Amino acid sequence: MMLRTGMLVAALGLSGALLAGCGDDGSDAETEEATQNGESSSQASEEQTSAGDTNGEGGQQTASAEPVSLIFGTGGTGGTYYPIGGALKGVFEASDLVDDVQVVSTGASVQNINNITDGLNQIAIVMSDVAYDAVNGENQFDGQPADIQALAGLYPNVVQIVATEDSGIESIADLEGKRVGVGKVGSGVEQSAAKVLESADLSYDDLAQVSHTGYADSVTSMSNGNLDAAFFTSGVPNSSITGLMQSTDITFVPVSGDVADKLLEAYPYYETYTLPAGAPERYDLGEEVDTVAIRNMLIVSGDMRDDVAEELTQRFHDYLNSENVSVGALKQFDPDTMNQNLVAPVHPGAQEFYDSLSSEDGDDDASDDASSEDSADDAQS
Repeated sequence: MMLRTGMLVAALGLSGALLAGCGDDGSDAETEEATQNGESSSQASEEQTSAGDTNGEGGQQTASAEPVSLIFGTGGTGGTYYPIGGALKGVFEASDLVDDVQVVSTGASVQNINNITDGLNQIAIVMSDVAYDAVNGENQFDGQPADIQALAGLYPNVVQIVATEDSGIESIADLEGKRVGVGKVGSGVEQSAAKVLESADLSYDDLAQVSHTGYADSVTSMSNGNLDAAFFTSGVPNSSITGLMQSTDITFVPVSGDVADKLLEAYPYYETYTLPAGAPERYDLGEEVDTVAIRNMLIVSGDMRDDVAEELTQRFHDYLNSENVSVGALKQFDPDTMNQNLVAPVHPGAQEFYDSLSSEDGDDDASDDASSEDSADDAQS
């Protein structure tokens, strides 16, 4: 088993070096040192767990004493997914159920799902739109639904469309006849671009030039006058956009009105988002800009053991509620919403943890009610 795992890690490391383009296609300069893996040892149980240790709706049995090794698919080293993987490596390896976590750079969403299907990744970060297509066997997963399940929802990837001020672009309709960067082929960025254009009754054929460039190349082309606009689907702020603003006058193009309405109606994974005005940490815009966003997700293989999935979910939740979170994107959402609005089935192990949170909340409410009744009785006596 260890030999097979080593071969898979080596193969994935090579593919990550060769492949480019991703849903997390940004150049966010967030870095996080991966916690060094401490030595861990555990003797594998030779017997199946008893019925009392059985988890999940399907009655999956787990050898809870046996630690597992995980390969964590992220994104490009310049994006946000990769440092998140580095941060969570130590969080997960602190568990007795996890032997080690190998964090690998990949092409992000699409490649991560394919790698889970092929057994090369056991856990990954993806965008919800790509996950939705994978679960339902649509678009690039046509007829081949993927067996992926959600551990948690993450921060939103915001659709940010910027245009050079000289281009005169102020709306999605104005992109017609213009030179537009739509993200690398197969990336989550490109999928967002195509859907936004579709909602405005536009297609690639309506553009003067379609450039399949990543964030850095799009910025360079816009700075040189070779592109009029580009799509950036990422956390806020995107450092590539911030860098562009230092050298080029740009306009943020809103995704609002009928375009947003059509998008939200057609695709359940979109939600509204507003880039605020006067927020230095979010571009310090003079006026707010309405757009849309797609939530990121932490997913695992459908055959992950229930006890491992529950443990990972709990440790992630506890980490988010600690003072140790240093990756900015993980501070951009409420940990209490981890299990809300997910477009993939929640893993039974993760659901077990969420159910336990609900039970704790119910117990707290009952205690509060009892305390209130006692106070009322004391007041009357």
